[in-house]
Amino acid sequence: MRLLTCAALASAIVLAAAPAHANGRSPLTNGITLQPGDDQSIYLATTFGLLISHDDGCTFRWVCEQNIGYGGPWDPKYAVAMDGAIFATTFGGLRVSRDAGCSFTTATADLPTGDPNRIADIWIDALDIGPTGDVWAGTAETGHTNDVFVSKDNGRTFAGTGLLSPEIWWKSIKVAPSNPQRVYATGYQIANTPTAYLKISANAGTSWTDSPLANVMYASTPVILVKAVDATNPDIVYMTSIGANPPSGDRLYRSSDGGVTWTDVLDTSATIHDVVIKGQTVTVATQIQTTQALMGGPPYQSSDGGATFTQLANAPQLACLAQRPDGTILGCGANWDPDYKAVARSIDNGATWTKVWRFVELAGAVQCPVGTVEHDTCDVTLWDCPTCASDLKRQFGAKGPSCGASSTDVAGDATPKKSGGCCDASTGAPIGAIWSLLVLGWIMRSRRRR
Repeated sequence: MRLLTCAALASAIVLAAAPAHANGRSPLTNGITLQPGDDQSIYLATTFGLLISHDDGCTFRWVCEQNIGYGGPWDPKYAVAMDGAIFATTFGGLRVSRDAGCSFTTATADLPTGDPNRIADIWIDALDIGPTGDVWAGTAETGHTNDVFVSKDNGRTFAGTGLLSPEIWWKSIKVAPSNPQRVYATGYQIANTPTAYLKISANAGTSWTDSPLANVMYASTPVILVKAVDATNPDIVYMTSIGANPPSGDRLYRSSDGGVTWTDVLDTSATIHDVVIKGQTVTVATQIQTTQALMGGPPYQSSDGGATFTQLANAPQLACLAQRPDGTILGCGANWDPDYKAVARSIDNGATWTKVWRFVELAGAVQCPVGTVEHDTCDVTLWDCPTCASDLKRQFGAKGPSCGASSTDVAGDATPKKSGGCCDASTGAPIGAIWSLLVLGWIMRSRRRR
């Protein structure tokens, strides 16, 4: 029998090992959030929780789903405030951590049921933080009068902005980086005739006007999402119409007049996930639906201010994108074949990409006090527990960070890491996980024979 290569084994691991630690989905990176004013912190959304780095991607630590407050095949939307407060959307409210991910609470849970400014225990599906730190959230709960809310005190209290509707689910919010008064919010009316809405405010939510949405095409379920607003011009905004390019693609629209008119600038065969803008360069990340997850699709780029797009050559799959103020782009690649980059970086507008980090380099759970969910559940039970059903450390074959002049594992062992093997090579797969998969296969085969 022919021996399997590292890449082939890695592909098998993606499919065979995923149910143990990713809710039946492959372990993937699918979103990046950056912290304003901190060029070292990266918050990485995955199919198995949130990963946090405070050293520019060298060391990532894990926050499990149980701590954040969700479960199943759900991907929260994240936002991070300048002081490091982490916000996550869930079906049970807006979850907030103010201690670097050790514990999460539900915003406004202290208000009585029925209070018009209580957003706890309901689905939050829209989230953004404006340039002055205001936190914006939109509700999308069936049988509830939904609204778009804003917090002036970093998510401790919220007030509605007058978009009350028992029929509309609020799906996205974007605040213009150069003008905190300009706010774009999209919604989907589920009752009667399904209808898409784009509301625009020029005074931070005091009043709203409707975008005509003329010439915008929709899928049978008309959902539109505001994806990006230009950093210097609040009138330039990008919006996607989900599924409007059959059979499974999106349409990207651009407006240069604050949402009054729209031009179709890109039709894809995949789901458009992120749009980042740097001057005249606009880069787009897409995701492709597989049987287990949304994986990275082909990226696109425009060099003429979003007027035209072409597929970006020599790039990773890029399931997500984020851009720092200095122009550095971070993207979600494929941890295994073909990218071998769970996180990739480009400093030249996407012309070249380098590996930042892979799952095998995961350092462990976020280090938190005894008694917190992060310590007692994420760290002790789910990360490093050989006798438990879930043991993320061994499933990934995690060895800890490999960057820097010397590396130590999560236990502090200063033994230098081996290099050049299948585990650490740029085109390899985790040896520990491969070995675990082979042993598991042998055990299951033996049991079937008995």
